[in-house]
Amino acid sequence: MATSKQDMQENKLNYRRFKEGDYITKNFGKQIFNEDKTYKCPTYVHRTPPCQGSCPSGEDIRGYLDIVRGIELPPEGVSMQEYAFRRSTDANPFPSMMGRVCPAPCQDGCNRNQVEDFVGINSVEQYIGDTAFKEGFKFDNSAEMTGKKVAIIGGGPAGMAAAYQLRRKGIASTIFDDHKELGGMMRYGIPGYRTPRDFLDNECQRILDMGNIETRMETRVGRDVELADVEKEHDAVLWALGCWTGRGVPIEGWDETPNCVSAVKFLEQFNKGEMKYTGKKVLCIGGGDTSIDVVSVSRRIGTLADYSENPETVVNGDSSHADHDSSKNVPCDLVTLTALFKKEEMTAAEHEVEDATIEGVQIMNEVMPVEIIRDADGRATGMKFVDSTWENNAPVAVEGGKEYTVEADIIVAAIGQGGDMSGVEDFNNGRNLMDADNLFRVPGKENHYVCGDIVRPHLLTTAIGQAYIASETIENDFNNVEMKKRPKVDVHHFDLTDKLVETGLNVDSYDADEHKDDGQRGTDSDNYAIHNYEDRSEQEIITSDELFLGHFDYEARNLRDTDVPSSDEVLGHMAERQISLEEEKAVAEAGRCMSCGMCFECDNCVIYCPQDAVFRVKKDSKTLGRYVDTDYTKCIGCHICSDVCPTGYIDMALGVA
Repeated sequence: MATSKQDMQENKLNYRRFKEGDYITKNFGKQIFNEDKTYKCPTYVHRTPPCQGSCPSGEDIRGYLDIVRGIELPPEGVSMQEYAFRRSTDANPFPSMMGRVCPAPCQDGCNRNQVEDFVGINSVEQYIGDTAFKEGFKFDNSAEMTGKKVAIIGGGPAGMAAAYQLRRKGIASTIFDDHKELGGMMRYGIPGYRTPRDFLDNECQRILDMGNIETRMETRVGRDVELADVEKEHDAVLWALGCWTGRGVPIEGWDETPNCVSAVKFLEQFNKGEMKYTGKKVLCIGGGDTSIDVVSVSRRIGTLADYSENPETVVNGDSSHADHDSSKNVPCDLVTLTALFKKEEMTAAEHEVEDATIEGVQIMNEVMPVEIIRDADGRATGMKFVDSTWENNAPVAVEGGKEYTVEADIIVAAIGQGGDMSGVEDFNNGRNLMDADNLFRVPGKENHYVCGDIVRPHLLTTAIGQAYIASETIENDFNNVEMKKRPKVDVHHFDLTDKLVETGLNVDSYDADEHKDDGQRGTDSDNYAIHNYEDRSEQEIITSDELFLGHFDYEARNLRDTDVPSSDEVLGHMAERQISLEEEKAVAEAGRCMSCGMCFECDNCVIYCPQDAVFRVKKDSKTLGRYVDTDYTKCIGCHICSDVCPTGYIDMALGVA
């Protein structure tokens, strides 16, 4: 769990070697200065950091933070910014978007939470993406085309990410989407003050600019074009439909009440420019980021002083405000958000909840809806709630708790989504979703693959991560490469061999005959092996107890500026909410990264080694991951280097019992 903002403001938290209640004095001198009887010596072990292990798209977060901070140097002729962009987008082609709206499970996983506060990964990612936009960085499209072509059904984050990854493999694609513009939920599900359209347009166009990616917009497969025709024209079909139908609140009469609507439709009509005002009293049931968007949009667009229409009409697409002059709008009388959980347990990002409160949204926590209040015409005029708790994965009314009535002209449900399977009913698994195996093939449907929300509604970054795996599966199937399972830690790993090649430090080819008599000894003097290095990144995620946290001083997070209007200023306020970090702050924030599982060249092991056994490699042989080495003729196995390594990069190994 990330450190709360209150703790950050009131306490300067830091690592403590001793906890409350410790009473045994430990003689570290005896532990350190007595040689190890197992004859173990240091081995440099690369592991996956928990930020990356918590990222559904598997971004090499530590990698691009190390680039921004200056630890990992780019190749000659490439700027730090472009090199960081390349590393970031290896997994995710939308750094500007994800840097703004991803709820950042990576930051919850960050080991720096055990020191004082997480690294602002999102803010650095936004800096990388925004800089790429300003500098006009492009994607590499040098991969030779294979002659294969994939139909991608859906132009949202999953479909676009899949087209990008396939093009990098030399596989062409056609994207079918029933909207006018690409972007999916990034465009039609999230308001523009969170995903600015110029940055979104740029990130979509950058993918199309790679070439061999066609688009067929306002074309729905199963309605405007037959699936059989799509199959004939392509070697495979990848379903990335997204989920465009909202789940209703499970209480009596929801489906029959005309002004009870879904958050998906509400936000889509706003983002299309069709809805420019709403009812005077808006009630949203939710607690996640989508519900925050509903209430924040409502506060921004407001209502009319003489409002008299039915607010669901425009939500359902039966009317339009496209020509409306919004200067006539007035604030809504009441905008309410209810959630089943405590405020600190809501799934929405903490800052989003705080921003909504500042903007004048009334938030009610730990309450459950029990009844829709209707008038004689069957329209909702409000909803009844009772105090509740969460037990056995379901809300339970508190015995003797209070009852609340919230008035509303429109009630919006933001409690879940499903797919629209009309026209492709054969793929419906009975839950308006599609089944997928562990490699994202559609079971029982040859040459059909699936990724994104239509598998299981989740985060944008989850859809992007699935798109990468699906693209690899497609490539392997085209090449008849059998792959039964993915790596245990399935992320985009740093590869030291690739880094050595990039820096001109290629290892030699291995000749078995030449080394048949040496028993594989003496690899420190040969260049066919990377001496003293082990890559466990596909098997292990490094935890904070493997680090030397005492190395890190308290260092406050470098916060992005935000433009959050007060309740009096929010009407008509469509300016971007998250302001990108300036370069100096981005570099400083990246510098807070503890580089868990990878050397960041602090020199502790070299300085503290009493035998001078640990040494820096020569400058002309140095690169990230190969900064220090060990002279085994001097090492006595005292394990000081391992104790003082902040990043957990050094294990005592190579010993015998």
